[in-house]
Amino acid sequence: QVQLVESGGGLVQPGGSLRLSCVASVSITSVNFMGWYRQAPGKERELVANMHKSGVRNFGGSVKGRFAIFRDNVKNTVDLQMNNLNADDTALYYCSAGVGWKPDYWGQGTQVTVSS
Repeated sequence: QVQLVESGGGLVQPGGSLRLSCVASVSITSVNFMGWYRQAPGKERELVANMHKSGVRNFGGSVKGRFAIFRDNVKNTVDLQMNNLNADDTALYYCSAGVGWKPDYWGQGTQVTVSS
């Protein structure tokens, strides 16, 4: 069983930046995909970004060029750097881990609110 704990959410003004961090309870060296999803009220959960153990990164269309994902297999962490945030980025952000593209494990979520 893999436990994922997120941190770093909060309130930020439009145009601002925020960094989310997720730490896993086990080594992620052999975990193929580590990533982040988000879910806004009334919407489906969507991929924000994930990173394969090979180093390949994938991003949701709305965050390309603004967000970055970092994976540390020594610290067992995956971070999401979010820049130039806007109101549409407001959501509950979930850390994920999985063997395949579809996550097998989820964190409890951390809230990100973009508002002036």
